[in-house]
Amino acid sequence: MLRLGRAAAPLRALLGPLSLLPRRPASGGRSKEVLLRVHAEEKRGIAEILMNRPRAKNSLGKVFVEELFETLDALHFDDSVRVVIIRSNVAGVFCAGADLKERASMTDVETDLFVQKLRSLMDGIAALPMPTIAAIEGYALGGGLELALACDLRVAASSAKMGLIETTRGLFPGAGGTQRLPRCIGISLAKELIFTGRQIDGQEALSMGLVNHSVPQNDEGDAAYQRALTLAKEIVPRAPIAVRMGKVAINKGIEVDIASGMAIERMCYAQNIPTKDRQEGMAAFIEKREPKFIGK
Repeated sequence: MLRLGRAAAPLRALLGPLSLLPRRPASGGRSKEVLLRVHAEEKRGIAEILMNRPRAKNSLGKVFVEELFETLDALHFDDSVRVVIIRSNVAGVFCAGADLKERASMTDVETDLFVQKLRSLMDGIAALPMPTIAAIEGYALGGGLELALACDLRVAASSAKMGLIETTRGLFPGAGGTQRLPRCIGISLAKELIFTGRQIDGQEALSMGLVNHSVPQNDEGDAAYQRALTLAKEIVPRAPIAVRMGKVAINKGIEVDIASGMAIERMCYAQNIPTKDRQEGMAAFIEKREPKFIGK
């Protein structure tokens, strides 16, 4: 079981410039379905969650979901990670959504409990303290799009296909889609996409505000990842505590009236005032140099 928590930073120093965690197969010789890659040199501060379930197109099965929980647990308290990119290690697909073959064997009670777990998983992604970016190369359907919606930012290849298609299967989005999609693109458009179960491409998603960037796919099939990586590298040099506090202020403030939101902003700002990074930022400005933030 992968549980690094606060020990992740010193452990990473021993693993070299680019590591896949864990390196050993899981029990029974089964390969991991979720890989955590941490960059320690040229991409310092960036971690990647790679979804790696090729036979099931990264569908959200029980083992897959448990491994995602473990990976989130490993990242949550790692202050050295400044940005997380979530992407697929399977060509042509980000995440195909629920594992309906597995779901078919569940009782009604088991189904309800598992969907609650999926909802908790998406909440766990949203609750990561550092910025998260979903790099969508192929299909992001149903729970796959809900996973991307739980991220702070989304980058898609123009050829990617996205949709909350649950109504075409006798369902409706139950892992946060009915709540996060309207907050992302507005109520009317969200209703249209959910009611019809329509799939849209990356360019249409951009026009709706569903993704931050849409890029033409390249020969390697990783154009969205490359754009996400560029975006991550733009975030990494910024003061990490300030970025994290900004995330809290936005996420909490958007859910309340503006006066309450202002109070939340004030509380977050107060936590940033005594940081060494704020002092470094002011000193760098006065000395006309680039700041070197340490996350303290």
